Amino acid sequence: MLVKEYRICMPLTTEEYRVGQLYTISKHSHQESEKGEGVEVVKNEPHEDPVHGPGQFTEKRVHLSSKLPSWARAVTPRIFYITEKAWNYYPYTITGVPSPRPTVPPSLQCSFLPKFSIYIETKYEDNCGDSENIFHSDKILGDHEVSFLDIAFDEIPERYYRSLEDPRYFSSAKTGRGPLREGWRQHTKPIMCSYKLVSVKFEVWGLQSRVEQFVHKVIRDILLIGHRQAFAWVDEWCDMSLEEVRAFETQMQVATNQKFGSQEP
Repeated sequence: MLVKEYRICMPLTTEEYRVGQLYTISKHSHQESEKGEGVEVVKNEPHEDPVHGPGQFTEKRVHLSSKLPSWARAVTPRIFYITEKAWNYYPYTITGVPSPRPTVPPSLQCSFLPKFSIYIETKYEDNCGDSENIFHSDKILGDHEVSFLDIAFDEIPERYYRSLEDPRYFSSAKTGRGPLREGWRQHTKPIMCSYKLVSVKFEVWGLQSRVEQFVHKVIRDILLIGHRQAFAWVDEWCDMSLEEVRAFETQMQVATNQKFGSQEP
């Protein structure tokens, strides 16, 4: 199992990001989804937890067939997806699937590879990413690497680059924030940080290290792209209430799921 912690700062407050995150995920999923590919929403409903309180539960199928590298497509079926279950108790979220064994953490499930799993814990705080041991690492098996991701200056794959979504040049008309300059994390106000503890496990001899490293690379790119878009789209969502963004989320889910209409649920 390969465990890494990612810290991604944003020129927002955690309350602002709560709306921005929902808006961005919904819009991005709709943009990226094509018939038979992308993100299919199976469930999205309120959920009450005895420890974390009220939250939102979502179940999605992330269809990946055409997005896999050639060496992975060679051993996977034509229709390939990962089942993602997430519990959002903002400012704390869990992405995974509960294990039947209480000592085993939740994980994402794969439609084809039962020995493959991903588990993500996320915490959001109004700071510049300087909270230490936020996940209480004594509960984590083994050491883990901490990586700071810079939405403005870290590279993303060229095919995902959009000049209008580049934080180095984007300036918000409504909030006056941006563009982001070198060292912005140290002097920008407001600022918040998304802390993500990501565990990837692939128990297949000969492929374990390669697959786990590849998945972390994909997750890193997704985090950078998603957070860049959340900031670049801030003028689209900053005036929305939580109720309004939930309505937008529902609207986008209906439109996106129509692209999977020919598939069995």
